Amino acid sequence: MAASMARVGRPAAGLGGSFRAARALLPAPSSVACGALAGPGCRRVTGPSHPGAFQPPPKPVIVDKRRAQRSESRFLSPEFIPPRGRTNPLKFQIERKDMLERRKILHIPEFYVGSILRVTTADPYASGKTNQFLGICIQRSGTGLGATFTLRNTIEGQGTPPLEVVFPNHGKIKGGDVTVEQCGDIDFRSSVEICFELYNPRIQEIQVVKLERRLDDSLLYLRDALPEYSTFDMNMKPVAQEPSQEVPVNQLKVKMKPKPWSKRWERPKFNIKGIRFDLCLTEEQMKEAQEWSQPWLEFDMMREHDTSKMEAAIWNEVEASKNS
Repeated sequence: MAASMARVGRPAAGLGGSFRAARALLPAPSSVACGALAGPGCRRVTGPSHPGAFQPPPKPVIVDKRRAQRSESRFLSPEFIPPRGRTNPLKFQIERKDMLERRKILHIPEFYVGSILRVTTADPYASGKTNQFLGICIQRSGTGLGATFTLRNTIEGQGTPPLEVVFPNHGKIKGGDVTVEQCGDIDFRSSVEICFELYNPRIQEIQVVKLERRLDDSLLYLRDALPEYSTFDMNMKPVAQEPSQEVPVNQLKVKMKPKPWSKRWERPKFNIKGIRFDLCLTEEQMKEAQEWSQPWLEFDMMREHDTSKMEAAIWNEVEASKNS
């Protein structure tokens, strides 16, 4: 009986072996083969099981070619360049080292004359121990650690009444004899200017609210312009700007107050482009101002100061400070 069962089992075993041998010769499915080759530690590719399945297209990148792309130029703050005529390079090198160390603690952004800034400074006598001021940058001056920038803003309720006020029912009353509360609806806004030292340790933050440039390198003539050109909201929110775009140039030309002005801005030596002189001066006054012109100075090569080599050496110091 046992011998007969063994004879019956032999063909079954032979049939199973032949089936396994035939299965090994057949090509395995792609998914099984990939899984076997990948192993447990490899990442499996997930996706549609057959190549004809729908695949979503990649998200397009929209580039506005109408906008001028900003050239890849590095911005070197003007206070790093020593003034012309100084022959003590060691002094300026030591100052630049201190300036770079200060910039590691305080972020000093890129800004120009005409940009709107908000500066936060430490004030031990303020309620919150800090003080903020927002205004338009009208001047940048100084070099090295003595670099400064001036902000200007017109704020309501600041300052004193003018020297003489004309009231409808009281005639002329001098400013020293009347207070702001007694003046009623008369606007006694006063412009406030604060000159900040750029590397002052009391400065906690310098925020660029609006990055832009003006037609002139100095806006000191805003002192003689209408107050509306120096009035900005203290709670103004920052204006977003793409870093790849060029710094915009504001083509605004201001209207001046009646003369006298603090300086003769119409004379060619100031080279002012942001004032509407046609609204405040006559043709005779403009011709008289042009008599002070010195057109030969434009061709004076000794007045030019080439700082390209100096800027390249300073950039090497800046890069070395960043890597240290």
